[in-house]
Amino acid sequence: MSRPAAAARTASTNIGRGANLRVLESKVGIVTGASRGIGAAIARNLASKGCNLVLNYTSDSSTQTTENLASELQSEYGVKAVIVQANMGSENGPQHVVDVAKNHFQHPKTQKFQLDIVINNAGVAGNGVIEKVTCDDFARQYNVNVRGPLLLVQAALPYLPHDRSGRIVNVSSVSSMLGYVQQSIYGGTKAALEAMTRTWARELAERATVNAINPGPVATDMYLTTDDAFAKANTPFIENTPLARPREGIDPPEIYEPATKSGGRPAYSEEVAGVVGMLCGPEAGWSTGSVVCANGGMVFSS
Repeated sequence: MSRPAAAARTASTNIGRGANLRVLESKVGIVTGASRGIGAAIARNLASKGCNLVLNYTSDSSTQTTENLASELQSEYGVKAVIVQANMGSENGPQHVVDVAKNHFQHPKTQKFQLDIVINNAGVAGNGVIEKVTCDDFARQYNVNVRGPLLLVQAALPYLPHDRSGRIVNVSSVSSMLGYVQQSIYGGTKAALEAMTRTWARELAERATVNAINPGPVATDMYLTTDDAFAKANTPFIENTPLARPREGIDPPEIYEPATKSGGRPAYSEEVAGVVGMLCGPEAGWSTGSVVCANGGMVFSS
């Protein structure tokens, strides 16, 4: 084995051993839609690895929740966390998020600013059969779920690393592939996001890896309050999901009991966040352009 090859092999082996649990120490990341659910879990995962964060949220009602999350991350993990209110569906919201990140993390003397991680998690959903689809709802979902990530990456582009160490992760959904009834718009937005993931992986190859994840049901407030009609329609998909079988004594009662009637359990937000955290680490530097399974096997990634 040549010396360069041997050195590379040794380096990759050391990374795999997880010698440094804070592998994202001093890096700067943006998480959109970070106030609760998957976004908050992703923020906790990245902060536990040492990443400083900009936490985006949209509505006034989420201000206190996001402030509490930022305080938690700073006290528990010793990172810097700032919050920024911005509508990712607006034309100016994504740029505002990057501007706030730069204002807080730019070096005071050298003026250097590098944005290492971008997590496009913010999203909106809505269901409607074909005849009830409206132009307003089409615009609302596509503006947040598709245009928002595009504009955020565009705004982040001047500040991404130049050594391929950057990480971009887009949160898609199984809805892009399963053909859920009433999801002409939402499923389409997630398919578009996955298409952009592949394009960005090529365009940004010298700057960052770009991947997507595709969660299915996750035990968030939104999922736990879905109506019976949705639960019934979703049951066959959950029943076919390898990791969804509820486990008494392992899954808490509030998850286990409903899961026995709905075909299986949803994911915990921490499980989805773990996949994102994995993709953001240095050990994932040889993975790009992929849609990575984060749905318990509801959809097998190819």
